[in-house]
Amino acid sequence: MPWNNQQNLESRQFRCGHCSSLVGANLGFIHQSGSRHIYVCPHCDQPTYFDQNNKPLPGVPFGNPVGHLPADIEALYMEACKCTSASAYTAAVLLSRKLLMNIAVSLAAKAGESFVFYVEYLASNGYVPPNGKGWVDHIRKKGNEATHEIVLMQQRDAEDLIGFTEMLLKFIYEFPAKVPGLYPSERSRT
Repeated sequence: MPWNNQQNLESRQFRCGHCSSLVGANLGFIHQSGSRHIYVCPHCDQPTYFDQNNKPLPGVPFGNPVGHLPADIEALYMEACKCTSASAYTAAVLLSRKLLMNIAVSLAAKAGESFVFYVEYLASNGYVPPNGKGWVDHIRKKGNEATHEIVLMQQRDAEDLIGFTEMLLKFIYEFPAKVPGLYPSERSRT
């Protein structure tokens, strides 16, 4: 058998790719080669495999939870974040682009329009913060590049787009919901 029985290992701190908890673990398994390890998360009891380069699998999704999102927007956002944990950066970029359309439509934009329309809709209706229109357009352009060109997106592309998308979602959904009654037009969206 190539894996030893569960045993005490050298303690390791890591963020669990299953539950996202920052943990310190010392129970797990060592491969007979000694170069690969499986640590068991003390919070959720799920395994994290560390390869010979100490890369954890599953990885940790990039991004943070955002409150008060419509269910379909939250599902797309979380899917984009989870893509980064599997190094599926092109998929994360494509989902960030798709989120623009879904966000605009959730805010009463007409479905079936172009992505340029959705960028303009978000900007002209006050859903993009100052100096943010360029970022929204950047998401659209990177998504177009990933869709229509033979190019793979890189980790930085995915993390940049998810980071801005997270901020946009907080600006549109989470922050207005924190002060009830402050934004009367926001109540129907939360």
